[in-house]
Amino acid sequence: MGTERGGSLGVSLGDDLLLIAGPCVIESEEHVHFMARAIQQIHPDFIFKASFDKANRTSVAGYRGPGMVEGLRILAGVRAAVGMPVLTDIHTPDQAGPAAEAVDILQIPAFLCRQTDLLVEAGKTGRVINIKKGQFVAPQDMIHAVEKVRSTGNDRIILTERGSSFGYQNLVVDMRGLKIMGDMGVPVVFDATHSVQLPSGAGGASGGQPQFIEPLARAAVAVGVNGLFVEVHDRPEQALSDGANALRLDRLAGFWGRMQAVHGVLK
Repeated sequence: MGTERGGSLGVSLGDDLLLIAGPCVIESEEHVHFMARAIQQIHPDFIFKASFDKANRTSVAGYRGPGMVEGLRILAGVRAAVGMPVLTDIHTPDQAGPAAEAVDILQIPAFLCRQTDLLVEAGKTGRVINIKKGQFVAPQDMIHAVEKVRSTGNDRIILTERGSSFGYQNLVVDMRGLKIMGDMGVPVVFDATHSVQLPSGAGGASGGQPQFIEPLARAAVAVGVNGLFVEVHDRPEQALSDGANALRLDRLAGFWGRMQAVHGVLK
């Protein structure tokens, strides 16, 4: 495993393309176990992701998840049963410690990527910290988020691109940002599903344009990212969060094979 970028992350970075995949939110214990095993059959060496709380839903009526205590219990169970690294996001500094005991990677949501106390407490756990670039932040300014985590002595940092605001209810991906952030000496991941989101585009929820997931992912892999972040669901039309921009589970194998083919050309 290559560790020339980002130090010893404890995840597969280097020559291989990293896959972070899973449903947006924990819908049930049974569902996350099903999804984890299904994705593992497609790519055994992946990182499973799911949120225990979606604190930034468009509407107060939107499903948020089971909450921290129950959610972390479920994620720790997936980690133990299926045996892959697990990622989840945190929203407040007090969540960092408990989450670090249950999962391998703490994710800082895009809306919170400038929150100093959150970044510092996450960094203090010693876990890998995945910072999503805010839709409102220039890629070169993400160095400040990186430095906040590094101030704790933790250099196990990943930056994830998830699109930039382009007017109202739309996002655009500036592929130059992937190179800019990579030059900071940290691994860079491209979030192929949130980048096609239409924020609040469905009234009380976000819409999406999943037909652009693969074209943007191909472009990002060609630029040279270290990995892809993909929200996957077996029935996106029934998903309790972000189904409009999720990749359907039965399309993951073909998608991932094509991404690895593009990556192989670079190698």
